[in-house]
Amino acid sequence: MSDLSIKKIFPRFSKQAEKIINRAQLTEHTFMIFLAIIIGAVSGLAAIGIRFLINEISAFSFPGDKSLLQNIIDAPWYLKIIIPVLGGLIVGPLIYFLAPEAKGHGVAEVMEAILMKGGKIRPRVAVIKGFASAITIGTGGSVGREGPIIQIGSSLGSTVGQFFKVHTSRMKTLVGCGAAAGIAAAFNAPIAGALFAVEIILMDFAVTQFSPIVISSVMATIISQSYEGKFIEFQVPAYHYVSPNEFFFYVMLGVLCAVVSFLFIKFLYYSENFFNKKIKFPEYLKPVLGGVCIGLMALLFPEIMGMGYDSINLALHGNMFWSLALALIFLKIIATSVTLGSGGSGGVFAPSLFIGTVTGAFFGYFVHLYFPNITPSPAAYALVAMADLLPVQHALQ
Repeated sequence: MSDLSIKKIFPRFSKQAEKIINRAQLTEHTFMIFLAIIIGAVSGLAAIGIRFLINEISAFSFPGDKSLLQNIIDAPWYLKIIIPVLGGLIVGPLIYFLAPEAKGHGVAEVMEAILMKGGKIRPRVAVIKGFASAITIGTGGSVGREGPIIQIGSSLGSTVGQFFKVHTSRMKTLVGCGAAAGIAAAFNAPIAGALFAVEIILMDFAVTQFSPIVISSVMATIISQSYEGKFIEFQVPAYHYVSPNEFFFYVMLGVLCAVVSFLFIKFLYYSENFFNKKIKFPEYLKPVLGGVCIGLMALLFPEIMGMGYDSINLALHGNMFWSLALALIFLKIIATSVTLGSGGSGGVFAPSLFIGTVTGAFFGYFVHLYFPNITPSPAAYALVAMADLLPVQHALQ
């Protein structure tokens, strides 16, 4: 190995293994590419696994042959309360006793590991995070799967780095590879995954780090597409530009989304502080309290349960009335904050999309009602507002 000391990378390997590696004449860059491919592959498989778990647990919790939202609506009222409570009863002890790092939305924990722990994440976090998040989401917790997939990928990247005893600087890159692979596999978007890792996770656009991260993202996408095909989460109809005057309303929508984002961030932090400091209850049972709150809210508004992708698609197609959209803005904020604040496991990416979409649907209804000749359909504003709420994901890190 020309640029990298074998003894520094493999201090516990046998002399025979050292000879074999030296014979391969690996450079430092080649070695990192090799590890990036491994991390991309296992992270892609992990993303497939957690999606499968969520689907299976959701189908078991709310059985039926219709969409998940319709199955929840059709479920008996008592199940809408019991199922989230049972989910909290399982998730609380699972996280508390086995991996407290699996609590919350995941990305902040990865950044903490990068900044404070040299990129080291316990291997068990990937397993516990996967099961805890799948159970939380599958039983109706108002969170998303993208944050957990990122944390799982990062944990796998760190595990590979710890196995090969890499230097701290390399370890951080491998964690970034895992995070990029996770987001790439979640959305079939390798470039977006790579940019997310270098901008948000590593906060460093160094070329030496970028190439392994891109390769890991591409590998994860290949694995994901090989098993699940080129799936699309949201079916977005075609929208057409109507008039230059409509840009004024988009500016107003941006201001409204900023206010909603502020409320979401503040309420989430308040909820975490409330459950951590104000609620005198066993830590491992607090998710049960969150489950009770979610169940009671779902009696009237079942749309708040789970990731909410069915509701997002309804809003994007203009099939959600303004009063429901208005109510869901605040109820989804409360539901997500309670789920995470009480100790549930899941991400804020999907809730951010949900809140943005219903905000746009509400705003677009009235804009189009009073200015039909210079504005597109209300659904167009739902699509724009969906993007407007994405910075919440960054602000919560």
